[in-house]
Amino acid sequence: MNTAGAPFARIVVGVDGSEPSIEALRQAQRLALPLGAKVLANAYWDYPQVYAGYVMVGIEGFEERAGQILDEAVRTAFGDETPSNVVTNLVRGHPRDALIEATRDADLVVVGRRGHGGFGGLLLGSVSSALVAHAHCPVLVVHTPDERS
Repeated sequence: MNTAGAPFARIVVGVDGSEPSIEALRQAQRLALPLGAKVLANAYWDYPQVYAGYVMVGIEGFEERAGQILDEAVRTAFGDETPSNVVTNLVRGHPRDALIEATRDADLVVVGRRGHGGFGGLLLGSVSSALVAHAHCPVLVVHTPDERS
C-alpha cells in the first residue's frame, strides 16, 4: 500500500496484449502522472493443466511469449520510450488470482474490459468481474475508445 504519502503510489495494470489492456495502460499512465505514482504493467502466464498420464506436446515457450506480448503492448501504448514511472513485470500465475493478490499492495488496479468470453452479452470479462468483486483496492475497468460511443 501507499507509504510515500501520495494519494496513489502504485497503480497495477493487467496486460494481455489486447486493445482494451493497452488502453488500460494509457489510462493508468494518465492517472499516474499528476499523482506521482508508479505504473506496474503486469502480464500473467502459466503452464496449462496437464492431466495424469497425459503430456501435452509443445507446452514450452509460455513465459517467453508472455514477455513478448508485454513488451509489444507497452511499445504500442507509449512508443519507443517507456515512461520512467512504468515498470513491467512478468508474473507466473492465473491472471484472475494473481491480479487479486496484486491488489493487496496496490492503490488502484486498472484492467481493460474484454467481456467477450462464452457469453457475448456480458458487460465484464471474468477477470474484470472477479476483480470488481474481490480486489483489495479500487478497480478501474477501461473501455477502448470505440466502445465508449
